[in-house]
Formats: sequence, C-alpha cells, structure tokens
Amino acid sequence: MLRLFTIESGYITEIAVDDESDINTLVEKAMWIDAHEPTDSERELVSSLLKIDLPESDDVEEIETSARYFLDKTGLHVHSLFLSPSEGRHNTVTVACILQSQRLITIREGEVADFRLLRFRARKRQVRCKDVESLLVTLLEQKVENHADTLEDLHRESEKVSHAVLEDDDSDLEESIAHLAKLEDSNGKIRLCLMDTQRAISFLLRHLQNRDEHRETMHEISRDIDALMSHTTFLFDKINFLMDSTQGFINIEQNQIIKIFSIAAVVFLPPTVIASVYGMNFEFMPELHWKYGFAFAITLMIASGVAPLLYFQRKGWL
Repeated sequence: MLRLFTIESGYITEIAVDDESDINTLVEKAMWIDAHEPTDSERELVSSLLKIDLPESDDVEEIETSARYFLDKTGLHVHSLFLSPSEGRHNTVTVACILQSQRLITIREGEVADFRLLRFRARKRQVRCKDVESLLVTLLEQKVENHADTLEDLHRESEKVSHAVLEDDDSDLEESIAHLAKLEDSNGKIRLCLMDTQRAISFLLRHLQNRDEHRETMHEISRDIDALMSHTTFLFDKINFLMDSTQGFINIEQNQIIKIFSIAAVVFLPPTVIASVYGMNFEFMPELHWKYGFAFAITLMIASGVAPLLYFQRKGWL
C-alpha cells in the first residue's frame, strides 16, 4: 500500500488517493512516499517514476553497518529498526529510508506504531516540517519518544510483577516468570532499536553537516538515547533480580513440600515396623493369644508415630 504525503505551509499533509486519482501524478508530487508492504505493481510503479531501485526484503535485513547506512546515486540510505506491536510482546521491523533532495521514501513489511501515530498527527496538522530532511529527523525523533513511552510501560509492568512476587503470598509464581520473560524480551528489543537509531544518527550527522538546525535536533536525540540506554540497563537488572527472586521462592516452596514428605516418612516408619512385626504369621508369638494384644499394638504404633512429631517440634523443625 502506498501512502503519499507532501509539505504545505510548514506542515506534513497527507495526499488523498482514490480510484479516480492519477496515481502517477500524485507519486511524482509526493515529498514522502510510505510503501507499506508494497505489491509488485506498486514497487514497479515507484521504481519507474522515480528512476530508482527499491531494496528487497533480504537487502533491508542485512546487519552490516555498510549495508544499513550508505550513500549512492539514488540518495541517502538508512535502514532503521522500529518496534512492531504484537500479541503480548514486541517485534522489530526494519524500515528502509531513502532520502533524496526533494523526497523521502520509506519501505516496510510490517505495521509500525510510529508511522501510524505520525499519520494521525499529520491529519491534525500537528507535525511541523520544513523539508524532507526535517521529515526524516522528525520520524527518528518520534521513534525515540515512543520508545521512551514503551519503556515507561515496561517499568510499570515490572512494578506490578515485583509486588506480586515480593508481597503477594497468593501470586502465581510460574505466571510471574512468564511475564518477566516477556518484559525482558521487549526491553532487549527496545535497546536494540535504540542502538540502531544511535548508529543512524551518527551516520546522518556526518552527511547533514550543513544544516545546523538538524544537527542540534539530532544531538538532542542522541542525548535522549543515552538516557534511555541507561534505563534499559536498569530494567535488565531489575528483571533479572525479580527472576532470581521468583525462582528462589519456587525452590523454597518445593523444599517445603519435600520437607513435609520427609517428616511424614520418618513419622510413619516406626508404626510400620511395629505393624510388620505383629503381622508375622508365626505360630508361637508372645502376644498372639493375649486379650489386650491388639490394643497394645495399636497404642504402641500411635506412640511411636507421635514421639518423632513431638521431638521435631521441640527442635523447631516444624
């Protein structure tokens, strides 16, 4: 799907595309072309009109720095990682950004909340923008802001898990471990996106040296990233502490169960021995024909079982 935008009066404005529109004219007019999971025909249309080759998915996913940030005849290429919403956890999507003198082209294969929010703000004329360079910087700036909001959400979730693990006696510890695993995974992906953005900012600072206003904004973004990176480290430490604590409490509960079984085995051992002795089928036994033999054996078994319990209580083992 192609979404087209232009810059009017210092604001990003979406270009309406309907069935009767001349898509060729609109694409040539657009200053920002957002290609979300483009079809083969859409890729061919953009490539033929703009005289560029759109990168394929395999090329976008390359991890080498030289393959993610480079300059060629088609423009400035920045392949940046963005968070993608999913059920219960976060995923990452690589967005290929091609910055030209009068146009920004973004190609992505997944849904990205940053783009959805930017479109929403653009419809309300809330996104100030002077040129396409400002547009790319604004996109990265909003990306970092959204990562900060997501980290705040993760911190609040970790506080809930902390209360459940450390203060709630009736909490499900296995469920808490699963929740912590998701938090750790999301925090790691946010950190990965921040590191990727940091490299993208460094690359842009080298190639936008003649635009002081962009440089100042990118320096601010870089400082925000440094602060957020420290926060991700704090969250990693907190999550690991809660994970260790949860596993420790589970071990204590398991040890308590084993302790109960061990005590039960010791308590029932003497009565079992007595019952085994009096269960022997020998013809001549001292109490075999005794009137009170059965009562004596039962009493002896009960006494032999109660005696270890009293001993354990006196020692404080129960």
